[in-house]
Amino acid sequence: MGSLTARLTAGLRVKIVIIASLLLTLPWFGYRFVLEMEKLLRQGQEQTLIGTARAIATALNERPALFSQQASFLPRVQHGRDLYVYDLPGSITIDGSLADWPEDLDAKMHYYGRQYVRFSQRPYQQGQTDFYLIAGRHSQQFYAAMKVKDRHTVLRRANSHQVDRNDHLILALTTPQGEFERYLIALEQDGQTSAWMITDELDEPNLISATNLITAQWQPRQDGYSLEISMPLSQLGQRLSVSVYDVNHDTHRDVETIIGTANSKTAANLGTVLLPSPEIERIVKGMGHSSSRIWVLDRHQRVLAQSGDIQHSDGVWATSVRYDEEEYGLGSWLDQHLLRPLYYTFLLSEPAPFDDKPADPALITGVNVDQALQGRGYAHWRPSSDGKAMILSAAYPIWLDDKVMGAVVAEESTQGVQTLKNRALEQLFNVLLAIIIIAAIILFLFASSLSGRIRRLRDQAEQSIDAQGRIREAITASSSKDEVGDLSRSLASMVNRLGQYNHYLENLSSRLSHELRTPVAVVRSSLDNLSMSSLNHNEQRYIERAQEGIRRLSTILSSMTEATRIEQSLQGADMEEFTLNDLISGCMQGYQFAFAEQDFQVQVPDTPVRITGAPDFLAQLLDKLIANAVEFSQPNSQIDVTLSQTDKHATLTVSNQGPLLPDDMADQLLHSMVSVRSQAHQDKPHLGLGLYIARLIVDYHAGQIAIKNRHDCLGVTVAVTLPLNAATNT
Repeated sequence: MGSLTARLTAGLRVKIVIIASLLLTLPWFGYRFVLEMEKLLRQGQEQTLIGTARAIATALNERPALFSQQASFLPRVQHGRDLYVYDLPGSITIDGSLADWPEDLDAKMHYYGRQYVRFSQRPYQQGQTDFYLIAGRHSQQFYAAMKVKDRHTVLRRANSHQVDRNDHLILALTTPQGEFERYLIALEQDGQTSAWMITDELDEPNLISATNLITAQWQPRQDGYSLEISMPLSQLGQRLSVSVYDVNHDTHRDVETIIGTANSKTAANLGTVLLPSPEIERIVKGMGHSSSRIWVLDRHQRVLAQSGDIQHSDGVWATSVRYDEEEYGLGSWLDQHLLRPLYYTFLLSEPAPFDDKPADPALITGVNVDQALQGRGYAHWRPSSDGKAMILSAAYPIWLDDKVMGAVVAEESTQGVQTLKNRALEQLFNVLLAIIIIAAIILFLFASSLSGRIRRLRDQAEQSIDAQGRIREAITASSSKDEVGDLSRSLASMVNRLGQYNHYLENLSSRLSHELRTPVAVVRSSLDNLSMSSLNHNEQRYIERAQEGIRRLSTILSSMTEATRIEQSLQGADMEEFTLNDLISGCMQGYQFAFAEQDFQVQVPDTPVRITGAPDFLAQLLDKLIANAVEFSQPNSQIDVTLSQTDKHATLTVSNQGPLLPDDMADQLLHSMVSVRSQAHQDKPHLGLGLYIARLIVDYHAGQIAIKNRHDCLGVTVAVTLPLNAATNT
């Protein structure tokens, strides 16, 4: 309820400021507009990215030479059996440490365990012997890295003619010419290995020969050993398998377990090997699409080529967003140190660094890839691998003789669009904030000026009329041409007309009494003459009634001029310092004789109460109060007259027992010609001027008069408060 009252009584400035606060909806509409623009930008980015994938796929269409060596014609690819060769950023030092392989080595290595066991003397136990494998290439060299779990490493004896009575590897492959070749890599002391080419079964020593085509080195690990292998890429064709032969007994040295990527006995059983296509990669890079991350996949979703970096693939050209542009000046300082931190705390979010690495870098999956491999271009949004950003991924099929041979996948992040959106929102908020502040200041100043003019007009209106409704001074009309000026001129004209009418009313009683006294005197003298004539009883009675009416009319005329005379007398009254105690005590003694049947109770302080005023008028004031109290007192009741003193005021109260005041009539009784007398008190003419005259006297002495019902609700109390200091009538 209190807040509602506060709203209803709010000033004009507050209301205009509240209305001006509607301008705060502009940032919301602007924000919604920028969000819609962001949607359009994303739709445009989606269409552009699909166009990019389509353009690259078109460049790769109907080119069978690009796919003839990539196992794309296989009906299916078995992950782990068919090996993928990664592109390496640099050459590998063959030392068995694996230190110079890429950081994501563990993520790219494939695990070979129970399902890849080719032979075991005893039931295979999970984790008994297994290994991790990765294949890569750099320049014209093929590399492989392995982490082998082996409980006991058995090495080849020095100068032994047998190379398979120890832990070793069998590397089986086909050459680019399609020839089947097998190589054995035996583990020796001090991390050394020896490589042998197998031309037939191993139990015929003359059918194996040392080879320098393969370089290998191993190092022991806590649970086995690590191994690095290198060979010329020109020696590797389309098929390859790697098998680990585990020997655990130092004496009989029999092979206990064989785990391999595929059966290495014949070329037909080998797995395929997929080498990323340099030709395809040159085509992709030659098209200049460096603003997107591009994948070219075969029909088995394996990566044939890759170009671009997702961290720089934000869908926005480098020149469209100036990230490092520096600005100077007060506006730039406010934007950078105040507004921008505020925006990014409550409204915006800065693009966060993200990471997006495929679970298997050699195999790209997704609904868009599935759709593309079915012959339809498709784009969809997906979260990055760490969930901190959204990635747009579009795929388009590569055709060869009406058959899908692969797909082009183009990917971009939304970081650029988000940055553009943030910059647009920053500029929008800055402009709108400046507009709102300027508009609010202008509206506040206008409201202040308007409310000031209305307040001055209100003050003039209040000062022009006193508490009794009399016109004290005129309102100065405004020369302004607006509505407030019109209102000021209307009020000034109205107050002027009211002043004229009020002046007419104030002088009406004097003029009436003056004009009526002569005819009243003529009638009175005529009646006196008639009364001295010899008249019968009835005629004499009529003469007496007429004389009584004339007396009542004379009393009314006297009352009408009394207030005017007192006002005129007060203007020339002399002020003097006197003791109010003595004045009240003397007057009350006279009232005891005048109203012998009335009981008065008088209380005045022992110490003198000295005030400055007109004693005659204060005595007349007390006459009016006592006469009024006596007239309204109940029979045999007491009238209490009390004088008290505070620090700066003297208070005179007159209290009688009698009828109570009607509601909301206390202040009206102090006005001219207002009375609440009942018929029982109308035995003589009364115009309701007694308390009005009392108020005139109190106002002259700069005091206050109040009429209210007694607390015990048995009558009425009139309280007059007068200042102790000298009163000056202005």
